[in-house]
This record gives sequence, C-alpha cells and structure tokens, in this order.
Amino acid sequence: MKHTPQVKIPATYIRGGTSKGVFFNLTDLPERCQIPGEARDNMLLRVIGSPDPYGKQTDGMGGATSSTSKTVILAKSEIPDHDVDYLFGQVAIDKAFVDWSGNCGNLTAAVGSFAIYSGLVDPSRIPENGVCTVRIWQKNIEKTIIAQVPITNGEVQETGDFELDGVTFPAAEVPVEFVAPVDPSEAMFPTGNIVDDLEIPSVGTFKATMINAGIPTIFLNADEIGYQGTELQDDINNSDEKLAWFENVRAHGALKMGLITDLEEAKARQHTPKIAFVSPASSYTASSGKLIEQEAIDLNVRALSMGKLHHAMMGTAAVAIGTAAAIPGTLVNLAAGGGDKSAVTFGHPSGTLKVGAQASCEAGNWVVEKAIMSRSARILMEGFVRIPADSF
Repeated sequence: MKHTPQVKIPATYIRGGTSKGVFFNLTDLPERCQIPGEARDNMLLRVIGSPDPYGKQTDGMGGATSSTSKTVILAKSEIPDHDVDYLFGQVAIDKAFVDWSGNCGNLTAAVGSFAIYSGLVDPSRIPENGVCTVRIWQKNIEKTIIAQVPITNGEVQETGDFELDGVTFPAAEVPVEFVAPVDPSEAMFPTGNIVDDLEIPSVGTFKATMINAGIPTIFLNADEIGYQGTELQDDINNSDEKLAWFENVRAHGALKMGLITDLEEAKARQHTPKIAFVSPASSYTASSGKLIEQEAIDLNVRALSMGKLHHAMMGTAAVAIGTAAAIPGTLVNLAAGGGDKSAVTFGHPSGTLKVGAQASCEAGNWVVEKAIMSRSARILMEGFVRIPADSF
C-alpha cells in the first residue's frame, strides 16, 4: 500500500487574550489554499484535528474548546491606510466545517505582533522603543481594528505585568480599539428594537436585546431563564439538556436577527450569533477560586461560544457588551444599573473585564464610534505544522 507523505507548512502558535490559535502568513500556504474554498478549509481542519468524534482534537493543534480551535491567516493589506488583512476561521470540533462568519476579538490582540514578526508592517512604522500602531483590516466583518503593540529595542515586547483574568501568567498589555464596530449604514439592532420579545415555540417568550456590534449577540436576563448570572462552566456544560436549550434559543434569535432564513441553517453557523445572559452585580467565586466582590463589577455576564459556556469572555462579545451597556434601555445597560455609561466592568467565569464604548444617537439611530479593551498576547511556538499531503 502506498502511503501519502506529510507536508510541512510554516505556522506560529499564539495565545491572544484568552484564546489560542494557529497563525499563518497567506503566502506560506500551499498554493491552492491561498484562495478561499474547500482546499483551504480541509487544510485547516486537518491542522486543528477536526472533525473528531471523540471531541479531543488529539491528532491536531486544537485544544478541544471553542477558545483553542481557531485559525488565523494574515496578509499584507490591500486596503489603503491599513497594514495587515486579518482573516479568522473558527474550526468546529466534531463537525467538518470552518465558520468564517465572524471575528475573534481575543486573537485580535495577537494579530499586531504576528504582523510585525512576519514583516507585514513597514519597518519605518516600528519605533526602536515605544508603541507600534498596527492598523488591521478584519476581513470577516470588513472593519478596522487598531492594536497598540509595545516595542522594546526594536522588537515586540511580550512580557510584562498586565494581568488578564482567564490567563494564568502576566504579559505585556496590548490595547485594542474596534473602530466603528457598527457602520452607520448598518442596523445595530437588526429588529429595530432595543429590547424584543423573543418567542420560542413550546418553550416560552423572553426579553432579549439582539445587537450587532463586534459580533452579533443575543442577550437574555439570567433570572428570566432560570439562572443567577454567576454560573461557571460545569453548571451548564455538563448538561446536554441545558446546552440544547441555549442552542434552540440561539437559532430562533438568529432567525429573528435575519442572519439565517431557516432554523436548520444555524447548525452550520455556530460561531454567530453568540448568546449570553446578564444579571445585576453580585459576588461569586471565579473558576480560579478568586472571590469577585459585588463592589468590583457593574454586572455579571455569561456567554456561550460554539455551543458551550465560555471559560471567560470572547473579545468580540465584550465589544457587544460594552456597546450595549452604553445604550440606555438595553438589557445589558439595565443590568448595570441603567443610565449613561462609557465603560463597564463585568464579571465572567474567570474573573472581570473592563470594556469601554463611545455611542451616540443620531437621527434616531445608535452609532458607535469605537469600543476599547486591553488584552495581551504571546507566541507559544513557531516553526511548521505537518499534515498528510492528501488532506487538502
């Protein structure tokens, strides 16, 4: 029997925020994988180790969670006044598909440093010491993101004393600015309402804020759906019944937001929309054992990603949280106490996160100028990934 040899592809394994992913330079990919399509998807699936019926991704680079089953492809930007084009692929764990429908806010924190390492940023724009402003074009959602990457002695500084809940070790702080996460021509609230009655046949009707900022997100009130808002992963992820309930609600929300035209389409669109539930600030013990005091936060938020309660908070969902908090009357804003808010600190399963947003109402339509948060990033390994040559 003739066996297919393996091929090696230049790649870098990076932690960005509370996620990890395999990063590629577009020009390093096999030629037929440099364009979107089946070959590229199959390559990424094999790199990550999907589909895996065991749900472990043992035979690949994935970590068997939504936070660690991620891929990134970068290229010199084709957009004026931008340095790098950033394309994100969320790889399903037990299914053979890559979801290209949204961004990963956490890995965004690593895009700037990888772009600098890869020579995608003009050397004249990189200071010897200070901060390099990397202008990112997010291709999935066609938005601008600005990353402020610290530079020491002409190189990216990755170590530092910035602590991010959900990440064990401190690192250098990377402020990330999501510029105009909702274009003025787009509907921030696809239904036209700040709060909707979301009807789920045979289940019930629930108040919901459905917003498209950072990433399409459905927010529910924790108490209305039988939760406290202080739950940790095991409180939900160990129950197939609870997970199926959230997926059912998510699918109906996607339909109402106009993201799909048939409920069946939600199965192939796991990355978006996200579904989350909010509650007023209350004390709880985070997954690390750290006590989060009520006085330290404005509200609690729990969010699901790829069918599971997230261990911390997705960066793009944090943008949605900050934006919704800045708009009076949304469920997020009301959970945080209501009124005008330019920033909130929210509790999540791993701890807390602060996110700010600048929003204004123009001619009856809400517009967000930008949303800002700080993350960190660190290269974990660089070299090559190997996959069988017939994988793609």
